[in-house]
Amino acid sequence: MFDVALASAGCQVVLASSSDEDHPPEHIIDGNQETFWCSTGMFPQEFVITFTSPMKIQSLQFESFNVRKVVVEKSTNSDPENFEILVDEKEIEATDSRLQNEELTFNATTAQHIRFTVLSGHDHFVSMHKLSIDGNAIHS
Repeated sequence: MFDVALASAGCQVVLASSSDEDHPPEHIIDGNQETFWCSTGMFPQEFVITFTSPMKIQSLQFESFNVRKVVVEKSTNSDPENFEILVDEKEIEATDSRLQNEELTFNATTAQHIRFTVLSGHDHFVSMHKLSIDGNAIHS
């Protein structure tokens, strides 16, 4: 298994509900904890990442700030549509002034796209510093 959610591995952010020119959604998958995507307020907020090919995945980790509740979904379609729940309404604890570090595990599954939805935050704004997804490319 390796991190399939990296821009250097060909992963792309294909949709984000908000964007700030100093903190764009591409920072989520650049592998650098010092860069981040910042929401522009209001909830829910979401982003969709797309892999270069279908991946077999079984867990994800993320580093964030002020995230309260998330939903993670996957799609196996060639286009990012018809999503199915992977992790439903996971509550994330507040961490005061340090980053939240969360690991979410699930039964091994196939995905072409991942939609990450922040349903609520501990404050008006949230930031996503890093997303890692353990997986492997599926070879036909």
